[in-house]
Amino acid sequence: MFNQQADYHIRMTKKSIALAILSLFFAFSCQKKVEAPLLAHYIPEETIVTDSSQITIPLELNLKPVSKEFRNEKENEVSSYYKKYIGTTDFSGGFIVAKNGVVIYEEYKGFANYAKKTVNEESTPLHLASVSKVLTATLVLKLVQENKIDLNEKVKTYLPSFPYQNTTIKTLLNHRSGLPHYSRFEVLIKGWSRKPMLSNQDVLDILSKNKLALNTKNDTHFDYCNTNYAILALVIEAVTGKSYPLVMQEKIFEPLKMNNSFVIDFNTQKNAVSQSYKGNYVVHGWDQYDAIYGDKNIYSTPRDLVKFDLATYSNTFLRKDLMAEALKGYSYEKRGIRNYGLGIRMNEWETGQTLHYHNGWWHGNTSSYTTMKNDTVVIIALSNKYTLKTYKATKLAALFGDYPYELEKE
Repeated sequence: MFNQQADYHIRMTKKSIALAILSLFFAFSCQKKVEAPLLAHYIPEETIVTDSSQITIPLELNLKPVSKEFRNEKENEVSSYYKKYIGTTDFSGGFIVAKNGVVIYEEYKGFANYAKKTVNEESTPLHLASVSKVLTATLVLKLVQENKIDLNEKVKTYLPSFPYQNTTIKTLLNHRSGLPHYSRFEVLIKGWSRKPMLSNQDVLDILSKNKLALNTKNDTHFDYCNTNYAILALVIEAVTGKSYPLVMQEKIFEPLKMNNSFVIDFNTQKNAVSQSYKGNYVVHGWDQYDAIYGDKNIYSTPRDLVKFDLATYSNTFLRKDLMAEALKGYSYEKRGIRNYGLGIRMNEWETGQTLHYHNGWWHGNTSSYTTMKNDTVVIIALSNKYTLKTYKATKLAALFGDYPYELEKE
């Protein structure tokens, strides 16, 4: 009997010890489970914070940081001017000011498609009109850098049917070729029909067939002409064996991550892109020149254009000597502050300041791109509803550098 009781106590003691150990195990496990989320709270990989005010490109840049004090001061000044003179209630488009990729101020208003009430946002591509020429000229210079184009070579070398013997790539770029304006074909050519849509190749064929006279002798006068850039697009296609839209995508848009930029395919995209409006939101009609590219027909956003502008400060994008060629003036036959480089306008004041910019206007689309090379600031205004207010954006340069603009007298 005594032995049975002893065995019973031993068994109970073992059970108690086992239960105690098991309890400690569960207690420890529960404690671990409680602590795990607390531990995870301190792992930064789970929380990624991005700064939407900083625009970057995948190229080497050596630009200084922008202080919060500078940004806040300029934001207030830009905002005040924009709201009073550009972004009024009737404005439809996008606006941005950035320094070294840091957004000082941006705003988007109006409708990409008024009938569908599709609003303009930061990712909405808008028609750049003649600001497209800046990108086309840069693409040409990229091909010069690759030894596929020579700036001083005759256009006829690349396009054998081109009828003008002395025109060079450079005089197309700086508008000193004197070529006839394709928008005046209906006046210059007897029996002209306004019905067929024209392509870039059509422009070349018409020039070749009709042997139209030059407006001025090559490289003697500045004459801003869309034909120059329509022909440059054909040169790009000739030397690459690819379409202009594809080469632009491969050499400009993709490398710079300009993900909302493209050259329109008129036949398939004209109804899908942001529409062009007259001042009262009446859709602006298309005409027979709308399929021609090089001089226009790039769609992009203010933020994508900031990326492009950033690239102009990178030696890995375009050599310094080629950038210098683009930024210098070529037309001094007339007195005045206005001049033109290779795909870029400029004001050159007698007091020594130089400001580079390009404006655009095609149907209801107006655009302005101002790039301040000494101050590393870019100012962009795009509108898809006709207005001249986009051009007022350039005067904001006075807030960032020594330029003779007086904002208070606007």
